[in-house]
Amino acid sequence: MSYGHQGAPRRPGHGGEPGYGRPQPGGRPAYHETKALPMPPNQGQRGPGRYNGPPPDDYGPSYGEGYPQPLPRRPRKRRRPGRTIGIIVLVLLILIAGTYFWVDSSLNRVAALADYPGRPAEAAGTNWLIVGSDSREGLTPEEKKKLVTGDAGGQRTDTMLIAHLPDNDTPATLVSLPRDSNVEIPGNGVSKINAAFAIGGPKLLVQTVEQATGLRIDHYAEINFGGFANVVDAIGGVEMDVPKTIHDKATGVTIKAGKQTLDGAKALAFVRTRKSAATPRSDLDRVVNQRKFIGALASEIASPATFLNPFDLFPLLSEMPEALTVDDGDHLYNLAGLGFAMGGIGDGGTITTTVPVTDGSATQWDETKSKQLWDALKGDTAVPKDVINN
Repeated sequence: MSYGHQGAPRRPGHGGEPGYGRPQPGGRPAYHETKALPMPPNQGQRGPGRYNGPPPDDYGPSYGEGYPQPLPRRPRKRRRPGRTIGIIVLVLLILIAGTYFWVDSSLNRVAALADYPGRPAEAAGTNWLIVGSDSREGLTPEEKKKLVTGDAGGQRTDTMLIAHLPDNDTPATLVSLPRDSNVEIPGNGVSKINAAFAIGGPKLLVQTVEQATGLRIDHYAEINFGGFANVVDAIGGVEMDVPKTIHDKATGVTIKAGKQTLDGAKALAFVRTRKSAATPRSDLDRVVNQRKFIGALASEIASPATFLNPFDLFPLLSEMPEALTVDDGDHLYNLAGLGFAMGGIGDGGTITTTVPVTDGSATQWDETKSKQLWDALKGDTAVPKDVINN
């Protein structure tokens, strides 16, 4: 009998003498029968049986007998930057798609285009009718005062333009229709063209324009007083180079000459004024200013400074549904094509003109030259230079 620490007898199986070992589970030899093995590397640092490294080659296949098996090490998770970028891109795409469908579904819509006996056939290119509505509906007294709109009731328009987007490489064309032009209004005889809008709204105006020009109108866009000003303010104003100081006698608004940024109120005054020393041709000068401003506005909206700046882009998108009325078949992607074409006004990529007229009052169209203009647009051919009037 051997004695342990301080003379205490050892229990059987723990003395190391032959005969005292107890068989181990799995057929492993008793503790006292195992041969002494060298300590595996790092054994002392991890405790008995906790060595996690591969066994050395000189231990042979019997290495580990009598020791608990090593525990597998949990693999570390590797960071994958590609996955993070993919998640960010996915979130942005969802945000863009959601914003697109929200704006598209929020646009005001009206049944402006309708078939009728004698309607012009479809031809080359795409034609838009763009209308500026003088309606004061929805404006508060404070807004009317700020925008100097007056209190006239009903729906009227002083701004009518045809935008032709070709199917080939000829330039896009923007044509102004003076409001005092005398034309046949279906069912109402001959009158000023803007009377069609006051009498029968967008549908009658579209039919009147189609009959007068022979062009089939494919899309309709209308912007109102308040919406126009709000869109301009949403992008921080529009830079314009005003050649002469404008003092409108009707509204009392003054816009000084020179390069400047016009806010919504001054922009509205700029496109409306026709009673000032800077607009001696009255409506003919006004429509020129309107085309200039449309080009500047379209360029400002499409610029990276606006399109990539969320502080400008999202206010703009939030104002668009209230500002615009389109045909019930039009969508946001149709407006994108129009905006791209209008952005070419500033650099000369888009032709701008007023329908040829016979005198300064702009009441009568020049039949020969106006027919040349409409025929060129119907065939997607170059507009003759002698019919371009700026």
